[in-house]
Amino acid sequence: MTGIIIRMLITALGLAAAAWIIPGVTIAGPGTLILAAALMGIVNAVIRPIAVVLTLPITIITLGLFLLAINAAMFGLVAWMLDGFVVTGFLPAMFGWLIVTFVSWLAASFIGPRGRYQVLIIEKR
Repeated sequence: MTGIIIRMLITALGLAAAAWIIPGVTIAGPGTLILAAALMGIVNAVIRPIAVVLTLPITIITLGLFLLAINAAMFGLVAWMLDGFVVTGFLPAMFGWLIVTFVSWLAASFIGPRGRYQVLIIEKR
């Protein structure tokens, strides 16, 4: 349970960074930020796999580049579902998704599967 909450907070941090960096992404407040992070997790777990399977021929033809459009669409879908979260177009959605992904990847490299902070120490022998 702790891992889910920590990962949701990491996603919220990524969303806050996207709203701060990208002009076309705005978030009304901290409640909307947390709700958007939770909803993004649900959308990526439920709707995104269905969209990936349905668009598999296009993804194969474009050598995987269409996945960028699917991820941007999921970002835009979350913005469409929440009133206080606004994305003005495709490019802000794509760059916002890239920032959220980068922040999540960077933070998740320090978080283990149970949500605990991990540091690997490598000793030379």
